[in-house]
Amino acid sequence: MPRGRGKNYKGRTRHFTSAEEIDRQMNDDKWRKTREEAEDSEESDSDEEEGGKKGGVIDIANPNRVQNKMKKVTELEDGDQSGKPELTRREREAIEKEQARQKYEKLHAEGKTDEARADLARLAIVKKQREEAAKKKDQEKKDKEAKLVEAEKARKTAMEAQASAPKPGGRKRGKR
Repeated sequence: MPRGRGKNYKGRTRHFTSAEEIDRQMNDDKWRKTREEAEDSEESDSDEEEGGKKGGVIDIANPNRVQNKMKKVTELEDGDQSGKPELTRREREAIEKEQARQKYEKLHAEGKTDEARADLARLAIVKKQREEAAKKKDQEKKDKEAKLVEAEKARKTAMEAQASAPKPGGRKRGKR
């Protein structure tokens, strides 16, 4: 059962226009004649207003229109061998980026960039700290060696004093 207000057209037979009917309509020039007459009357009115310009052609200055120029054979050959081919935007940008990177690296190596100056200052500070640490380490090593030498001397003097001093109350050998 169909829904909605309209009729259901599914069961109807289809209507095809015959070839004879199409030919008859094509040959019927009544509507074409009226159309052509209307166009002709408009063109004649516009021709009279424009002052006798060509029928239907309007001169327009289009800046995008390219006119074909007659070229000589020598110009064609020279134009093809103009040097290197035209680069795409991406290729050109990649080359420019690489050149800029090389220029920056050169300036960085010379120490002319802000980053290079900061790096050099940081390196100077680290170098100074390392030198101070090395001096301190040497001083501590010398102090430690001096203490060891003094301790060794003190031990030797103590041993000599102990060896040279008589031992009181020692056991006598011989009588038992």
